[in-house]
Amino acid sequence: MTPKTHRPAMGLLVVLALLTGCAQAPKPLYDWGSYPTQVYSHLKGDGSGPAAQVGELEADARKAESRGGKLPPGFRAHLGMLYLSLGQDDLALQQWQAEMASFPESAHFVEFLLAKGRTGDKK
Repeated sequence: MTPKTHRPAMGLLVVLALLTGCAQAPKPLYDWGSYPTQVYSHLKGDGSGPAAQVGELEADARKAESRGGKLPPGFRAHLGMLYLSLGQDDLALQQWQAEMASFPESAHFVEFLLAKGRTGDKK
């Protein structure tokens, strides 16, 4: 091959490189916010108290809503458990119902939480 026959191939490579460099990363499926960190801290027992965690998660939910993002699986269930620990049973129920509406496969877990809440066992 002569150098002249390499020119179209080189031009194609340059165009492909430019197009690849301009591609955007795909948008995440869920807007996670501080949820993973909150759950980890909660489970380790070294996080902030339930009221502070509720505040952070509520702020994350507002941000996700304003950006048109979706809350991840378990977000509302965890928030409901925090509400329950604060004695706000009605808000806990709302969050658990929203979790089941968003993720029907969570129904068994949410039913477990509801049964636990009804018995007064808030551990």
